[in-house]
Amino acid sequence: MVSAPRYVPVLHWEPLPYLVIVFLLVLTGAIRPEHGGWYVLLLFAIALTAGWGVIAFMRERRTRNPDPMGGLTGLDGLAIVDAPALAASVRAVVPVADTHRHQSAIEIARVHGGPDLHAVLVPRARRWLSPRYRVGVQLIAAGTGDARPRHAGFLREDADARWRDRLDALRVDGRYVRVPARITGAAQPRGVELDVSGLESVVGPEPGNRPQ
Repeated sequence: MVSAPRYVPVLHWEPLPYLVIVFLLVLTGAIRPEHGGWYVLLLFAIALTAGWGVIAFMRERRTRNPDPMGGLTGLDGLAIVDAPALAASVRAVVPVADTHRHQSAIEIARVHGGPDLHAVLVPRARRWLSPRYRVGVQLIAAGTGDARPRHAGFLREDADARWRDRLDALRVDGRYVRVPARITGAAQPRGVELDVSGLESVVGPEPGNRPQ
């Protein structure tokens, strides 16, 4: 199995064009008009980098589902694979990381769907301006008047390392896994737990545990 990328390609990282422009503008303090060709080349580089920044901005704004940050606008057009909870005496629960940053979205999902919901796992999601890919968690209040996905956070580091490659392999085929989710806490700050007991039956066993 091909390992999923851990970081966004450098040339696609949003801040890069602006950092380059800042660097080039600093150079204008050392390269003056009297330097002739070097100054013209510097101005050309600034204009070229500015165009790169505009293109990057337009690419980011272009409607995609998932978007460049891993956010979902809806489930239409996506192949959703359900991984229902397995009957077991002990639930296989994974707490969601970074829920403190998404309390408003979690609260809206709870209002529309109650504490027991579903969550779609989105590989290659990331925080704004972060170059590191993570597995995003999008809450879905299925069967309600509001089915818009709500970003609740990301898989924890240990769960991300365990499931990342197999979830990404499905993403390459245009498929995303949906698992049971539960919003915890009597009041804010609330948490989110995912039941991943049925996940392996969908994505397959870990490469080292596959039968020979």
